[in-house]
Amino acid sequence: MRYMSVLAVTLLMLSISPVLADPVGKYDVEGTNPGNGRAYSGTVSVTKTGETYKVVWVIGGTSYIGTAVGNKDFMAISYKADGNNTGLALYAPKDDDWVGLWTYSGGTEMGTEHWTRQ
Repeated sequence: MRYMSVLAVTLLMLSISPVLADPVGKYDVEGTNPGNGRAYSGTVSVTKTGETYKVVWVIGGTSYIGTAVGNKDFMAISYKADGNNTGLALYAPKDDDWVGLWTYSGGTEMGTEHWTRQ
């Protein structure tokens, strides 16, 4: 009987873990800009689009749209910023949140972000 209880709990945890780590969802975002380290905040949403993800940040009333590849272990995002600027961001899960680094195309410094699931 004890073996069956341990087995049931293990199977339950294995079925829940991928859902918790799945990047799809809505988040509050806090970050710092490259270079000046100025803090910002806003929201970000991640939706599944076939084999990729669509990522939309809303920071100070401005939307930034990106395309991500990845899974429950990482995300790499190419995004379009204001004007003709593009950038690259890399994220890893931290519990039910995501943390990452980002830069503009041609950048020499990185910013940071922390996404907190809503």
